[in-house]
Amino acid sequence: MKNVILKPILTEKMNVATERFNRYGFVVNKEADKAEIKNAIEKLYNVEVATINTMNYGGGKKTMKHTNRGIVYQKPKAFKKAIVTVKDGDVIDLYENI
Repeated sequence: MKNVILKPILTEKMNVATERFNRYGFVVNKEADKAEIKNAIEKLYNVEVATINTMNYGGGKKTMKHTNRGIVYQKPKAFKKAIVTVKDGDVIDLYENI
């Protein structure tokens, strides 16, 4: 089985969504589908998942950087994000392993 969940998203915007709507954000493997993400979350955090929304982010806009080797063009890395809504009463403690 491949590594499905790469890391949690810990931003102010996700903290507000967690407090209001019981939603948590994760960066996941690009090839993972919703069923694999649901099974991984339920197994790892012992919660019951209500819904999952996924978003694919492309690399975005190319940027130009001047270096001592000349001009270098860079593009941000592409990733897949999953917003997981858990059932009422269930809580995921993302800060327990820090």
